[in-house]
Amino acid sequence: MTDTALPPARRPGPRAWAALVAAEGQMVVRDTAGLVIPLGLPLLTLVMHGLGTTGASEPGDAPDPAQAAAIFERYVVPLVLTLVIATIGVVNMPSFLAYYRRTHVLRRLAVTPANPGMILAAQVVVSVLQSAVGIALGVAAATAWFGVGAPARPGAALAVLGLAAAAMYALGMLVAAVAPSGNAAVAIGLTVFFALGATGGMFGPVSNLPRPVAAVGEALPFGAAVDAVGRAWAGLPQDPANLLALAAAVLVCGAVAVKAFRWN
Repeated sequence: MTDTALPPARRPGPRAWAALVAAEGQMVVRDTAGLVIPLGLPLLTLVMHGLGTTGASEPGDAPDPAQAAAIFERYVVPLVLTLVIATIGVVNMPSFLAYYRRTHVLRRLAVTPANPGMILAAQVVVSVLQSAVGIALGVAAATAWFGVGAPARPGAALAVLGLAAAAMYALGMLVAAVAPSGNAAVAIGLTVFFALGATGGMFGPVSNLPRPVAAVGEALPFGAAVDAVGRAWAGLPQDPANLLALAAAVLVCGAVAVKAFRWN
């Protein structure tokens, strides 16, 4: 009796990757709240700040367009763009991954050529695409409605946004690693999101907060991202503390997430 060698399992090719990314994209599109909130909340924030910034402080006063645009470029636009990547990275993405683990999707994939890590990669790709759409909408609205110009340092702005997105996704992976279910991931993600936002300028300038609270907010990813993007947009030198805070979030949250993440 001769032994018949089984053919080696084929690794997923480009078509498999494309199909998985498309499937993840369909899941995101079907999640109405997860699709609308990351795009609608930043635009609502933009409009609310716009009405407050461009409105006259006294009857008959004419707003200064140049001053309003400067405020938008330094504070409002960075806040809007940070809101996009934070809602997607910290709230949306972890809920999908935790749901997949709770429903044993990841465990089933572990016995197929489609490694469970493909799900993580596909979800990150879809999240990046959704973030790009949200950022494009925010910049287009700020330009069309409030006269905001292009960033003074486009390369620096893109690099800082990329680093900020990596920090938010690393934090989101940590949330997904510790959350036992999709609902728990949403609850934990929202708590982290609002804690970061409250200390990082989401509800008003950080300078209005008590100094100890402001110092904490500036050292966390949200506040560091808002200030770093604002500096790049206005053409100001970067504060190394912001870049260190974002890089530390990527390394620390990423390492803990890898250590704590469970497929089952």
